[in-house]
Amino acid sequence: MLHISIVETIHPKAIEGISNNPNYSFEVIENLDENNLINKLKDTDAIAIRTANLSSKVIDSCKKLKIISRHGVGYDNIDLPSLDIKKIPLAITINANAMTVAEHVFAMMFYFNKNINQFDKSVREHDWDRLKRDGNKLIIMNSELYNKTMFILGYGRIGRELASRCLAFNMNIIIYDPFLKKEFNEKSITTVSHIDEGLKIADYISIHTPLNNNTRNLINKNNLIKMKRNAFIINASRGGIINEIDLNNALNENIIAGAGLDVFDQEPPSKENLLFNNKKVIFTPHIAAHTLECWERHGKETIQNIFDYFDNKLDINAIVNRNSIDLKY
Repeated sequence: MLHISIVETIHPKAIEGISNNPNYSFEVIENLDENNLINKLKDTDAIAIRTANLSSKVIDSCKKLKIISRHGVGYDNIDLPSLDIKKIPLAITINANAMTVAEHVFAMMFYFNKNINQFDKSVREHDWDRLKRDGNKLIIMNSELYNKTMFILGYGRIGRELASRCLAFNMNIIIYDPFLKKEFNEKSITTVSHIDEGLKIADYISIHTPLNNNTRNLINKNNLIKMKRNAFIINASRGGIINEIDLNNALNENIIAGAGLDVFDQEPPSKENLLFNNKKVIFTPHIAAHTLECWERHGKETIQNIFDYFDNKLDINAIVNRNSIDLKY
C-alpha cells in the first residue's frame, strides 16, 4: 500500500477520494515545523502540499518519496533543485484555478473603473453628487471596459481564460509569453516580442507568470515609466514580479493610475510596507484562487495527480521539472 502525506488540509471530497482507494493510506499533517516534517515525511511515498515550505533538508530526508503534488500552480515554496537531483517529479494543478483567477482580475478591474465602493459610501452619507466634483474639478468619473486594451503577461491557462472574458467585453488583447509556440495565430489577439511594447499601449496589465530568476522584478522603474498615466496593473500571480518600491514611487509620481495586488514579495506583508499608505492600490490576501468551487477542484486534482503518476498516466504538462526526471512513460 502506498502512503500519501497531505501537508496542510485539503477539501474533504479530495480526502474522500483517497479513503475510497484501497491502494493508498494517508495522513494529514498540520504542524509545518521543519523538524516535524522531516520526521513525518521520511517514509512517505507521495506528498500533497499547499503553502508549507519544503526545504532541501526536508526533501533530502525523504527516503521513499516518488512524487510531490502541489495544490496550486506556484511552487516557490518547494526546493526544486533538490527534487531535480533526486529525479522526483513536481506536479501542479494546471486545470483547477484558471477560471477563478481570471474572475478575480475582472473584479479588480471593475473596482477601478466603476468606483462602486466610493459611490456606496456617498449614498450612505446622503451625498448625491453623481459626478463627484470638488468645485469645478472632477474627482470621480466611471469608465468602460469596452475598447480598452488589456496586456496579459503569460498566456497559459489563466491568461487564456482572462483573454476570453476580455473579448466578451469587446476589449483589445495583447499578450507576451516567451514560450508561446511560433505557430500561434489567433486573429483576435496581438502578440508582442518584448513586454515594453505592450506596456506602452495597455490600459490594463495583468500578470500571470511564475516567479523565478527571469521574472523577479520584471516590472520595475525602467518599464513602469513607459506605461500610460491612466493605466492600471494587476498582479494575481506571485509577489516579487513587481518591484514594490518602484511601484509605490510610480503611483506617487502619477506615472500610472493604480494597482491591484493579490500577492506580495513577503507574505504576509510587513506592516511597514509603503504600499499600505497608497490610496491608489487595492489589496487582497493571496485569495484570487480561493473560491468554494476552486478549493474542491484543487484538492481533487492534487490527489488525482498522485494517482495518475502511479498509474503511469500523469499529464506531462502538469510536471514542472519534466526535463530533469526520468519518466516511466
